[in-house]
Amino acid sequence: MSETQAKAVTSATSIESVSQEQRVFPPPEDFAKSARVGSRAAYDALYKRSIDDPAGFFAEQARELRWQAPPQQTLEWRAPHARWFQGGKLNLSDNCLDRHTETWRANKAAIIWEGEPGEVRVFTYRELLREVCRFANALQSLGIRSGDRVGIYMGMVPEAAIAMLACARIGAIHSVVFGGFAAEAVRDRMNDAQAKCVITQDGAFRRGAVVPLKPHVDKAVEQCPTVEHVIVLERTHDPIDMKPGRDHRWSELVEKASAKHTAPALDAEHPLFILYTSGTTGKPKGVMHTTAGYLLGAYLTTKYVFDMRDEDVYWCTADIGWVTGHSYIVYGPLSIGATVLMYEGAPNQPDPARFWQMIERHRVSIFYTAPTAIRTFVKWGDQYPNKHDLSSLRLLGSVGEPINPEAWMWYRKVIGGDRCPIVDTYWQTETGSIVMTPLPGAIASKPGSCSLPFFGISPKVLREDGSEAGVNEGGLLVIDKPWPSMLRTVWGDDERFKQQYFARFPGKYFTGDGARRDADGYFWVMGRIDDVVNVSGHRLGTAEIESALVSHAAVAEAAVVGVPDAMTGQALVAFVTLKGHEKPSAALNAKLMEHVAEEIGKFARPKEIRFAEAVPKTRSGKIMRRLLRDVAQGHETKGDMTTLEDIGVIAKLRAHEEE
Repeated sequence: MSETQAKAVTSATSIESVSQEQRVFPPPEDFAKSARVGSRAAYDALYKRSIDDPAGFFAEQARELRWQAPPQQTLEWRAPHARWFQGGKLNLSDNCLDRHTETWRANKAAIIWEGEPGEVRVFTYRELLREVCRFANALQSLGIRSGDRVGIYMGMVPEAAIAMLACARIGAIHSVVFGGFAAEAVRDRMNDAQAKCVITQDGAFRRGAVVPLKPHVDKAVEQCPTVEHVIVLERTHDPIDMKPGRDHRWSELVEKASAKHTAPALDAEHPLFILYTSGTTGKPKGVMHTTAGYLLGAYLTTKYVFDMRDEDVYWCTADIGWVTGHSYIVYGPLSIGATVLMYEGAPNQPDPARFWQMIERHRVSIFYTAPTAIRTFVKWGDQYPNKHDLSSLRLLGSVGEPINPEAWMWYRKVIGGDRCPIVDTYWQTETGSIVMTPLPGAIASKPGSCSLPFFGISPKVLREDGSEAGVNEGGLLVIDKPWPSMLRTVWGDDERFKQQYFARFPGKYFTGDGARRDADGYFWVMGRIDDVVNVSGHRLGTAEIESALVSHAAVAEAAVVGVPDAMTGQALVAFVTLKGHEKPSAALNAKLMEHVAEEIGKFARPKEIRFAEAVPKTRSGKIMRRLLRDVAQGHETKGDMTTLEDIGVIAKLRAHEEE
């Protein structure tokens, strides 16, 4: 998020847009000639039909999937609950694998994987199906059945995708946990999902070192009474403890398993996965997606947004633990029969040219990454991409947060050679798939804008009173019609689902983001209006970080805010009030930093911790984080402070800052 965007979202009641971006880049003529949607008129016609007759439009699109029983009803909408393709039965794994092996794609590369140390493995669609079938049989041999929850806590290895597809195949509900999370985060998520099994690996390679995953799982499952089995992939071959009866080696399980497995027909609304995303309370939300609608969203967006072709080599740099990894490494690309590149490690291992070397080596044609990564590439310097042949690229993508125009322009010029369209995609864990983006052959791009809605998506920018905001007037972004890949509920807490997403504007999905719509109808997303911050592409709830800080014996209270950061988009600043007998010190500051890293993960470590006698609160006891953001950034305190319990707190914080 740029500094101007961050300023624009400091108030939930009045969002002022300060962006002055005027540049426009039409689709390249040669790209548009062969694109799936090759003109603005073609997009407009398809979009109009998808809004005027969503049932008819999506029924037609869904026929591109393989069904074991056709749907009888396209949509049932009883706000806020949607049911899509009722009566239909299909299997997601079958759509991603089996149906391709019955065509010439059987011997096409499905996954090209490169490990951080440099080894390369290639799985054709036939080979990938065989491995998924073996692992599906292995899961069933342990008693994993349809509806059981299975945790996946792995690095970026092909087996992570195999585990996901095997769960989807047998109807088990997977919950992938990002491999950078600490044991406590794994524990909390597995307990909320009541997982029966956890799949992990001994360790993962990252920045030339080994991340110990199995020891984290051992610590987590000590307090997970529902976990009966732990499956361990041997990747680093470091010594690990194996608990007899509970722990199983991946290699031994699949060695005994058959390579044949018939994919059962599952209901269209069968739960597919739970993915935990941060909220404004201390407890992460288990966003639940179901099978057919989610698959159709991932399939259609992969097809149209990335203009995917059989000859493409596609690389999404996201981690498998985030929704981008679900939708645009595994399910979307494989459902369309694409060739996907997966990479295990860091972009600067062994040096900052690694990504560009890989694009040249594997002839990548579509590259999808995050603004945080792009800003890092800018910092490292043009000399690294300039050393490599990037001429294979034909399309670039951006995901994870709003991209600042300067980074967009660098991406276009240095990586895309001023010839590749950029699809700046806006979507969320909750939306399941991309909801706003330029289609690369049809819609002109504006740096920093996610442009226009995808088919079936009806976004609006509303004022606080629910009326629609005017042109270039900042407001609250909602989607006022259901779409196939939308979340169905929050796992185990449907009331939270209703309150979080549909209570503010009944019948409309509230994204939690601020936005404006310009005179051309383009949308400009300005960031979160709540207390969720986006650090290096990781969407983190401040309440979780505050909870981690307060769990330290020295801390009485903590408040965390996000501030603009040139490299990570946002950085975390923590205001900490110590218990009476504790004294601020550099040593304690370091201990608290490390404590957060141990409780949540290194990526959640605050950039700065400030000790404070007290933090500003309302009379009802709510921390006024917008005031803390002003203090953290050195800005003048503005806005309404009539609800502030003790105005002297702000003066003390500023005095402490100047010491």
